[in-house]
Amino acid sequence: MNELTTKRAKKFIWDVVVIGSGLGGLVTASQLASKGLKVLVLERYTIPGGSGGYFKRKGYTFDVGASMIFGFGSKGYTNLLTRALSDVGEHCETIPDPVQLSYHLPGGLEISVNRNYNQFLDKLITKFPHEANGIRNFYGTCWKVFNCLDSMPLLSIEDPTYLAKVFLKSPLSCLGLARWLPINAGEVARKYIKDPALLKFIDIECFCWSVMPADRTPMINAGMVFSDRHAGGINYPKGGVGVIAEKLVKGIIAHGGEVRYRSRATKILIEESKAIGVQIANGEQIYAKKVVSNATRWDTFGGIGSKVSLIEEKETPAAEFKWKERYIPSPSFLSLHLGVKSEVIPNDSHCHHLMLNEWSQMEAEQGVSFVSIPTLLDPSLAPRDRHIVHAFTPSSMDEWLELSPRSYQDKKQVDADKLIDKLEKIFPGLKNNVTHKEVGTPKSHRRFLGRFQGSYGPIPSSKLMGLLPMPFNTTGIKNLFCVGDSCFPGQGLNAVAFSGFACAHKIGAQLGVNQWKLPS
Repeated sequence: MNELTTKRAKKFIWDVVVIGSGLGGLVTASQLASKGLKVLVLERYTIPGGSGGYFKRKGYTFDVGASMIFGFGSKGYTNLLTRALSDVGEHCETIPDPVQLSYHLPGGLEISVNRNYNQFLDKLITKFPHEANGIRNFYGTCWKVFNCLDSMPLLSIEDPTYLAKVFLKSPLSCLGLARWLPINAGEVARKYIKDPALLKFIDIECFCWSVMPADRTPMINAGMVFSDRHAGGINYPKGGVGVIAEKLVKGIIAHGGEVRYRSRATKILIEESKAIGVQIANGEQIYAKKVVSNATRWDTFGGIGSKVSLIEEKETPAAEFKWKERYIPSPSFLSLHLGVKSEVIPNDSHCHHLMLNEWSQMEAEQGVSFVSIPTLLDPSLAPRDRHIVHAFTPSSMDEWLELSPRSYQDKKQVDADKLIDKLEKIFPGLKNNVTHKEVGTPKSHRRFLGRFQGSYGPIPSSKLMGLLPMPFNTTGIKNLFCVGDSCFPGQGLNAVAFSGFACAHKIGAQLGVNQWKLPS
């Protein structure tokens, strides 16, 4: 061993350092810690979770992001949040939501998605009786995709050994899943459905979680969401979404890992074309055998108009430039976190709502409005006789740039009032019963969550072949990995948990700590 190698080996006090404590980063870290590796998580903010975190104000516990949570089922392999917590000895008490979402759509189309699959199907067929067969065939195809996913352990498809073992375990499921990798949901929907209004409904079904219409939503993702909401169901963590991150942190620490807050990564250290560690804002350099970035791909490798990135342009692999041609940042959000008097929310209301006035506005600035009322499931999140109303609508960072401080504050209030006016249509009297209000903008998301342009995640710049163009966890820089919504399979807490399992498995294979036996 030469002098340089000896010196460097002494500096590697961590096996893995993870940049960011979003759910993807925490699942990666917790999985690796559970395998006996020494793991450090660096978080720029004061609490964990990123978009899956929380904040508290005047007796309210507000979820940063949406409260529609997949992955807390008890059977199969798609209950990824349940599995991630269990692997580090933790558990979340959850509250089942009887309805995934209540739609309020153009033309007076009102429909709610029941946890019970047949009830939902019956409702939709009642609205479109001439498309009964098409509806059954489309959602039936989604179940075929889901059943393939749910019959095999969801780990890294970059690991040939894993692929061989899972193929021997479930050969038909593997072949069935491979068939859908290049396919988008819109292609399947048009195969079975002809009614334009029903196809628009399929578009909004996709848009509500992928922020893309069906033609740009991978069929793998659609199969997961459209079926798991009836299989595992939507289950809200008691105490708020931030409890998930807190329990993962607790599990990481219990297994010998560490989570450092107020530790903003400013640079990934590269030596001889290998990642060797991370530099943080105070100048400290932390060395590790493997580095994982839970920052967005743009914040990791730079993006359009980006002033800083964790990797210098000269070190950026060619594949990352290609990725940035294929994908663009989705819009961010204007977010309202409201405390309201409980009488303004009827007791029989559903927790989650989506509102759209005109189909042409689905992808427009502040076109679709989303609403979550988590206190209908967990009243402990708010003071007595109060509810939380979290409303949000897509908004581009461009709409908020080059404003004076006064103009910025004025726009926040004007846009917030417009959104409250929309909410009045389903909750009359809401405006006069607000007792607390917090307004977030794309600039807020950028500042507090450290996300490029405050974006929800990447969306295709044009129609692509399903999930095939999405990058996986490995990068063109040795020992550097990415995790989160910029990686396969994309956005959503359960999707980034999948990414975390995959990333940890790939690193575990390289460091020789994976069990030979597949998860049971």
